[in-house]
This record gives sequence, structure tokens and C-alpha cells, in this order.
Amino acid sequence: MTTPQDTRIDGRDARWTAHREQRRRELTEAAIKAIREHGATVGMDEIAAEAGTSKTVIYRHFGDRLGLYLAVCASVDNNVLGDLQQVLDAAGDSAGTPFTGDTRAVIEAVIDSYFTQVERDPEVYRFVVRRPALNVSPEDDPVIGISDTIAGVLQPIFAEALQAAGQPVTAARIWAHGLIGFVRESADRWLADPDRPPREVVVRHLAEFATYGLSGALGLDSRSTT
Repeated sequence: MTTPQDTRIDGRDARWTAHREQRRRELTEAAIKAIREHGATVGMDEIAAEAGTSKTVIYRHFGDRLGLYLAVCASVDNNVLGDLQQVLDAAGDSAGTPFTGDTRAVIEAVIDSYFTQVERDPEVYRFVVRRPALNVSPEDDPVIGISDTIAGVLQPIFAEALQAAGQPVTAARIWAHGLIGFVRESADRWLADPDRPPREVVVRHLAEFATYGLSGALGLDSRSTT
């Protein structure tokens, strides 16, 4: 039987848990601001200064620099997924099926969503992809996790396209991860190029390349999708 005292204790625990989660979010946002200002090699002193606290407080909430890195990755993961879902919703038809209609437009929109993230937050992107040595399994690697997030959105779209073409959906997962790797490597090279062309130009070339490959695999005339 729960006593009034137990209820009070549970209430305090819930409030303390909520406070800690809110504080972690605030510190994560401060870290992201510090990364934007000081670059991907930002130090803990600079992050603490941005947060208006001490390194000790940050370590208390995250354990170590790795814990803070994982929190930043989780925040980026949420942003990527949110932006990508908005793009797919905008590209979808009235039935909510994104791949129905202009295949090229959907692929280009997805690629542009990724490049927009890179262009908008280049230092945060560098911070994430230049991950520290992680003592975790590949399944727990945050960068792989971000890729899996995007693949989870793309896979059903590719599966629907395969079904519509009367083909097995086995390739859907392979294509989803393959497109992500293709785009991520291209984005890394583009970001490192001091004379890089505008984002729109790169996205258009990548979408054209990907569309031709996808259309051929589906047995479609790629010219009808552009």
C-alpha cells in the first residue's frame, strides 16, 4: 500500500528526474553553441563558459566528454529526422506516399535535406563525424545510428517503389544505406573543399546520378522521372 510519505518521495524523484533531463538539454544546447563558435575542436573549458557553469557540473550530468558527445549526436539525430520527415511530407502525394510521382524530385529533396544540415551547421557536423575513440559496438555508434535513422525513413519508400514495379523488396534496405553512404561521403568531400560549388549544384548532380541508377534497377525510363 502506498503511503502519503511514499507519494511525496515519488513526487520529489519525478521532479528531480525532470530537472536533470532539462538541465542535460540546456547543457547540450550550450555545447552546440560553443561548437558553432569555436569549431569542432572545441574544449570543455569553452563549453563550460558558454553554459555559464563549470566542467565539474558538466561531467556530473554526462560522465565525461564522451557522454556529452553522445548527447550532441542525439540532438543532431533528432534534427536530421525532423527535417527529413518534413521534406518527405512535402514531397508526398495526397495519399501520403512520397515515392509516387516524381522520383527525381524526392531523391533530390532527400539529398538536399542532408546537405542543408551540413551547410547550416558545418562545425557541428564535423564535431559529430570526427567522433572520438568509442568503446562501443557498431550498433551503438552514434554516427551509424544517425545513418540508421535516415535509412529507416528511406527503406519503406524504396520498398513501395519495388512493389509497384513487381519486384522483391529485398533491395530496399541495401539501397537505403547505399544512398546514405553515397551522400555522406560526397558531403564530407564537399565540406572540405575550399572552392566548393554551391550546394544546389552538388545536390542536382548527385540526384541525377542516383536517379539514373534507381530507375535502371526498377526497369524505368529515367528520363521520365526528371
